[in-house]
Amino acid sequence: MSERGLQPEFSVGIEQQLAAITDAGNEADPAILDLTGLLWCSIDNDDSLDLDQLTVCEMLDAGAVKILVAIADVDALVKKGSAIDDHARINTTSVYTSARIFPMLPERLSTDLTSLNAGQDRLALVTEMVFKADATLSTSTVYRAKVRNKAKLAYDAVAAWIEGDGQLPAAAAAIPGMDSQLRTQDAVAQQLRARRHAQGSLELETFQPRAVFEGEKVIDIRQQVQNRARQLIEEVMIATNGCTARFLASRRGASLRRVVRSPERWLRIAELAKNYGETLPDEPDSKALEAFLAKRHKADPLRFPDLSLLIVKLMGRGEYVVEKSGSSPIGHFGLAVRDYTHSTAPNRRFPDLITSRQLKAVLAGQAPPYSDAEMEVLALHCTRQEDAAQKVERRMRKSEAALLLETHIGQRFDAIVTGTNPDGIWVRVLSPPAEGKLVNGPTTLKIGERVRVKLVETNVERGFIDFVTTD
Repeated sequence: MSERGLQPEFSVGIEQQLAAITDAGNEADPAILDLTGLLWCSIDNDDSLDLDQLTVCEMLDAGAVKILVAIADVDALVKKGSAIDDHARINTTSVYTSARIFPMLPERLSTDLTSLNAGQDRLALVTEMVFKADATLSTSTVYRAKVRNKAKLAYDAVAAWIEGDGQLPAAAAAIPGMDSQLRTQDAVAQQLRARRHAQGSLELETFQPRAVFEGEKVIDIRQQVQNRARQLIEEVMIATNGCTARFLASRRGASLRRVVRSPERWLRIAELAKNYGETLPDEPDSKALEAFLAKRHKADPLRFPDLSLLIVKLMGRGEYVVEKSGSSPIGHFGLAVRDYTHSTAPNRRFPDLITSRQLKAVLAGQAPPYSDAEMEVLALHCTRQEDAAQKVERRMRKSEAALLLETHIGQRFDAIVTGTNPDGIWVRVLSPPAEGKLVNGPTTLKIGERVRVKLVETNVERGFIDFVTTD
């Protein structure tokens, strides 16, 4: 982290500021609605403690559904220019490794006082969205409110229940009406998902394994599996981020947008499709690309993560840009949306905290908290730091895999070729899911080819895993 300009630890000044914060904050503003009586719930990873968002819904006439999304009001305790804010601005994101999380905000805030914890009253920014029976957005607005999480839930347990493979989680079963809440939100989310994919949103499956620890020992590596509960939150948050972006645009102010530009290397993507016997248009077309991806996922799910990674690299990374009122939105090519910001994770991402402050200023009729010049600098800085954090996380995943495999030298594995370039050939072992370099073997191997390999060396500190081909 230090090598990449990230600060792994909090300063003495931050600890001093933190000591002066004694509660979660409460404001006697009549504009802050009391919504603590609603059936709010959170759905996140099993081990997540920094809860940024809650959801609740209400059935309306003619099959319409109102969905409310509450986002933690981190700015209520973390003021712009404070020591804590300065640290958050430097890192711009929490850094997640299997062994340790390096939070953007001190844990006393991110997992307690600014977290939407179960049974606790918290200030929040609420996006209210009304969807028609076909899941088209009818109306949306943003306001401040006080909320209370009624049930802290986890993705895998909720997904198992939705998909008929498990019981309703106890935290949800204890709240009358929570089951129907989850069913309704899931139904709307699946409609939203279908609509996005029809419009060209890309269904990608990237390779992001996580180490499993037993005490301080790595005992396994598992690939995170997509499921209905993750899709529920993903779809509702995408909708929220779109509404937030349009809300700020309607107030004629500058906003920090999250964009993925139309791919400059589209012809390379088209060439890749030709290798599979498919033809893409000459100009970037997300609908055509999504149709190709869906076909490949169905035909070859085993190799689909590797194809996804190639597409991601050719599309280019996401970035933050400042968009002003009246300008033509760049949009997010991968999500097939025109208006998109990051607003739903202010405990973990600084751009979301920036957006939260902008929303609060608009609602209060105050001047923008950041000048246009400040926003331009922050957009570039947040993009760079997010890239740095992702490189740290990837490096740690490689070291985790090397740590698990260092006792398996000489063992043979089934693998798939995932990359070839002048520096060498890379392969992905199927079980456990880990990637390494082929240091001895045929130079004519092609991406996607299945091979049998033997592990010959690991280097935990550098994250190196070396294989040779074998019969």
